[in-house]
Amino acid sequence: MGTGRGDQSQTMRSGARAFSRALAALALAALAAHAQAIELKIASIAPDGSGWVREMRAGAEEISARTDGRVVIKFYPGGVMGNDGQVLRKVRVGQLQGGAFTSGGLAERYAALNLYSIPLLFRSLDEVDYVRERMDPRLKAGLEEAGFTTFGFVEGGFARMMANEPIRGIEDMRRRKVWVPDGDQVNFMAMEALGLSPVPLPATDVLTGLQTGLLDVVAASPVVALVLQWHTKVRYVTDLPVAYSMGVFALDARAFSRLSDEDQEIVDTVMGEALQRLDDQARADNARAREVMEEIGLQFVEVNGSDVASWRDTITSVYPRLRARDDIDAEFFDELLETLREYRSSPAATASR
Repeated sequence: MGTGRGDQSQTMRSGARAFSRALAALALAALAAHAQAIELKIASIAPDGSGWVREMRAGAEEISARTDGRVVIKFYPGGVMGNDGQVLRKVRVGQLQGGAFTSGGLAERYAALNLYSIPLLFRSLDEVDYVRERMDPRLKAGLEEAGFTTFGFVEGGFARMMANEPIRGIEDMRRRKVWVPDGDQVNFMAMEALGLSPVPLPATDVLTGLQTGLLDVVAASPVVALVLQWHTKVRYVTDLPVAYSMGVFALDARAFSRLSDEDQEIVDTVMGEALQRLDDQARADNARAREVMEEIGLQFVEVNGSDVASWRDTITSVYPRLRARDDIDAEFFDELLETLREYRSSPAATASR
């Protein structure tokens, strides 16, 4: 009997040790898996709680679940990491792995990105759709050559001029300080050609510029004006689509390449679908944002059609100088203009006039 009890005790002790070793192995495996998780830190000037941030965070949660925690995406919204230029510098040194940029904000890495935003280039959203369907893939490929992985582009919409005095023509903008995005030579040259006084500032400084009088006139889509609170510092909106804007979610290609092929495919799929939803929703969001601006008392003013034609001719006259710049992708520029001419001569364009 005694021997049996000893054997039983020994067996129980052995079983307990084996169980403990198994638990320890599981714990070490969990720690190893956690240690191997790749964290991607993404910055944006979009405020926390905005539609973009909500959509991206939902995508990040899905990615974490589908990769069993191997890929963790952390967002820094509200401009806490600085403007586009500052975010790019932090990406370069590895402090961040990517960001949600304005198209012009990435132009220093790929010059074609800000060509969609040439003032008065597009005359309708139909033109935008025709061009983007054919040329967005070129932009994506160019970004990849420049060292960035992107999952698509998100429409920002047509920017409209906003000020505390009604802007109905060029004379209303004379001697006024007109904002252009910092580093955006395309818009800077266009404003100078029109005889205006452009003030380059990053988007993160525009609200302060309006508050302090550093800026008199800004251009933004209704959604951007509302989200960034610029609408609180202006009273008039010129009802003219001045320039088309677009957002870009881009990851440093080196960081993306650290993911396994399987995880890259998951991130590409989830974020591609999220950006497509944002892009599809953009026009409805801008339409609603315009309604909100009207409801809270901002006044939309018309411009003279002949003045617009004159402005467009003036800006078009700058194209040869613009194309000759070292920081412009001349081949893309030529193809962009040719694609527009192709659309404008099509039956669809004729029918929509």
